[in-house]
Amino acid sequence: MSDHMTKATTLGVLDRKLLRNRNKIIRRQPTLAWYLFLLPTLIGIAVFMIYPLAESLRLSFTKGADEHYVGLENYASVLESGTFWYSVYNTLYITVFQLLIAIPVGFIIACLINNLRRGANFFKVLFYLPNVTSIVAAATVFLAVLHPDGPLNYVLQLLGFEKIVWLSQPLSAKWGAIILSVWHWLGFVIIINLANLQAISSDYYEAASIDGASRFRQWQYITLPNMLGSLTVLFIIGWIGGLQRFSDAYMLGGLQGSPARSLHTVVGFIFERGFGGNEYGLASAASYILFFFILVFTYINTKVTKMKI
Repeated sequence: MSDHMTKATTLGVLDRKLLRNRNKIIRRQPTLAWYLFLLPTLIGIAVFMIYPLAESLRLSFTKGADEHYVGLENYASVLESGTFWYSVYNTLYITVFQLLIAIPVGFIIACLINNLRRGANFFKVLFYLPNVTSIVAAATVFLAVLHPDGPLNYVLQLLGFEKIVWLSQPLSAKWGAIILSVWHWLGFVIIINLANLQAISSDYYEAASIDGASRFRQWQYITLPNMLGSLTVLFIIGWIGGLQRFSDAYMLGGLQGSPARSLHTVVGFIFERGFGGNEYGLASAASYILFFFILVFTYINTKVTKMKI
């Protein structure tokens, strides 16, 4: 009897083990299938993202056609370069004014469109069209807009201002790039703000109206607090995109960022040294310094705006 019970107990344990193993295999099958589907994407990330990053890091420690190891010399050369710091200044100047103009103006236009009873879709399309246009095509159009006899000067003269030769002086050239970037990015800001505005419950406004709150008070105490999330996202996206600015400045100022390198951005510096001067080690070091800048600015922005990632 005792032997029989022992055999039954042993068989029971074996059955439970087999059952657990079978369940594990069943649970693993969908996971393996998911990894199989993800494999092409993972290979693409490894080949086109991870490998170039690793190769660029390796190149940043080398110099010359024979790629001999020079340690941190390229990083020191970049940080000691006056041209590099002037490109940082140009990038920050254009980006700061782009954000200061585009985000508030886009928010106000979005509020106006949101209150329209008719024609809202027309204005959405009208403002968003520049954003779907290639920045190269937009900059080409703006070369004509910024022409001394172009439409922008025509409007300024109608308002009583003097004609400006936009791309002949460093300051006016920077403002030409700022106007282009605001015009190109404004539609995106409006669409993001509109999406958030339409997500605010109408119950808030109805309750405030019953309590006798004016439209301005409703905008101040209901709309603004509920818009902080989208405004924060736009601010951070704008910073990251602004620090990576290249195409618009290159189209207006060329490889040298003319006039007087006023449109020479950080990415323009990397492009000029890498593809113009064949200094791939120096360009790679500048790329990693730019990456560090973006990392620091993003961290500061998330802390200042209290954004959770």
